[in-house]
Amino acid sequence: MNKKVHDDTIVAVSTPVGEGGIGIVRLSGSESLAIADRIFVSSDGSKPSGYATYTMHYGKVVDKRGRKDKAIDEVILTVMRAPKSYTKEEIVEINCHGGLQAVKKVLGLVLKCGSRLAEPGEFTKRAFLNGRIDLAQAEAVLDVIRAKTEGSLKVAVDQLEGELSKSVNEIRDSVIDIASQVEASIDFPDEAPEAAGAKELANKVASAVSSLERLAGTYGEGAVLREGVLAIICGKPNVGKSSLMNLLLKRDRVIVSPIPGTTRDAVEEMINLRGIPIRLVDTAGIAQTKDLLGKAGVAKSKKYLALADIAIVMLDSSTKLDAADAAIIDITALKKKIVVLNKCDLSKKMDAKKVRGLFRGERIVEISVEKKKNIEELEKMIADTVWSGGFVQGEGVIVSNARHKELLDKACDNMLSVKKAIEKDAPPELIAIDLKEAVFNLGLIIGKSVSDDVLDRIFEQFCIGK
Repeated sequence: MNKKVHDDTIVAVSTPVGEGGIGIVRLSGSESLAIADRIFVSSDGSKPSGYATYTMHYGKVVDKRGRKDKAIDEVILTVMRAPKSYTKEEIVEINCHGGLQAVKKVLGLVLKCGSRLAEPGEFTKRAFLNGRIDLAQAEAVLDVIRAKTEGSLKVAVDQLEGELSKSVNEIRDSVIDIASQVEASIDFPDEAPEAAGAKELANKVASAVSSLERLAGTYGEGAVLREGVLAIICGKPNVGKSSLMNLLLKRDRVIVSPIPGTTRDAVEEMINLRGIPIRLVDTAGIAQTKDLLGKAGVAKSKKYLALADIAIVMLDSSTKLDAADAAIIDITALKKKIVVLNKCDLSKKMDAKKVRGLFRGERIVEISVEKKKNIEELEKMIADTVWSGGFVQGEGVIVSNARHKELLDKACDNMLSVKKAIEKDAPPELIAIDLKEAVFNLGLIIGKSVSDDVLDRIFEQFCIGK
């Protein structure tokens, strides 16, 4: 990897676009303080270049380029000197009023005074290139920003603090140790290890494989916390799907009507259900229809179902099972699902025994959306379905990034090849190839061996101000 450390100065708005109490314009680079000197006027005449690090100062941002100085905004200016800053460079943050025009004017002036607009994620990229954080920690910054639940935030913060990197480095160091022993046997073939030494080497390889499998095995839970679960509420028209959506959201998001077919399009919302980020989707009722809009809604419902992690199959217990119910049962046959029997407060006409026979082994719950009955039981059932009852959040290091999982799998495959080669008494030269590959793949996770193209793909996911 070409670790090119830029010497120019970048600037970006680090707060969301729109009106707010404060808007932050952030500069990083060698000219940050010099630019601040040119645009900041303090009440006592002092200059930012003379300020101590981690200090805040009141003043005005002033455009001095014309015949007459033009004040743009009252601001608080913060100085963070290298190397003890986020990027390990000189950083200046200008806290101005959060209106669109104020932020735009301050940013424009800073750009005209010698800086350039930062690329997406460039502040964090510089933090990585300057050695303040490794690549796994840099990626965790984005996860902290995007965290939707307490569980996903904890995983992201642990990774930002280096917990994942520590585990990867420990495994990588053990593989390097194994590689050094193998390389020694190549360089000094007459000094081949005795049986005890060969057994010790095999044990080290087995231990590395076990560690890699254990770490990679946490990805299922980590992916759920990071990406969320796609849960689809499906059923024929007028079974109460939209009402259930509103109850789970705890607000009226979807129009509810006794008229069948009110929901024509899929409505998606993110909810935090018992610490799990869930992308909850209310779909159009699945039924035969000649209406063009109705057909489009049904087609979209089926597309969502194909992608769903969990199908919440909703049936009306106050009616008998019919052909429309049978079609939905067929469509969701291979899906992980929860069967919801709604309207249990009304006279039951649905054969409960028949339903349990059709959904043998599946989770089934009777609810009343109208009376808000058993909704908490349904929420618990959704959470249990996600975790399958076998995961407790917050225990140990968790892998949540697909890139990390792929590289751990590759490293594990390399070490399994090493294990087989040792068992077959293969030449050490062949064993060394797989060991080098394992070290390389583990290095890609923490950024010790990574191309500029990979870096660009990672950081382009960030917002410009981070």
